[in-house]
Amino acid sequence: MGKDRISIVDATVVSTCKAAAGNDKRFNYDFCVSELSKHHDSPDADTWGLAKVATGVGAGNAENAVADIKAELAKPGMDDKTRAALAQCQKLYNDVDFAFLRAHDTINSHNYGAGKEQVGLAVSLAHQCDDVFAKAAIQSPLTQYSSYTVKIGIICVAITDLIK
Repeated sequence: MGKDRISIVDATVVSTCKAAAGNDKRFNYDFCVSELSKHHDSPDADTWGLAKVATGVGAGNAENAVADIKAELAKPGMDDKTRAALAQCQKLYNDVDFAFLRAHDTINSHNYGAGKEQVGLAVSLAHQCDDVFAKAAIQSPLTQYSSYTVKIGIICVAITDLIK
């Protein structure tokens, strides 16, 4: 049945995002189309390929978070509490990156359940970074990254569910 489902879904970004949006009310259709359309592999990708594109986009977001954290840590005059929180989040976002990369590999190997677990781990790790700042009573400068991780995670899982 999985192969039939793939062929039924017209695997353009627009139609795949539309099909995936019906599976989860948290799914952001406009975000899906916007973000997946930017990727160079999207025009030729089928549904399976778009699930992998979503993991790559998630990994790229995590890599951007790490780069921004490194830039912040390089600035002089930061208080110790903020520095410690950023350092913890740098490790967490490195792990978010690796979780998305593992999700890519497992989806590539048609192990969709394991891929979705890795995406869930990535989302959990991003939330852990938010919690680090909350516990330190500091406004996180990284909330856009956790929000993006959640949105792309939902998209990845919903698209992966189309190929089961």
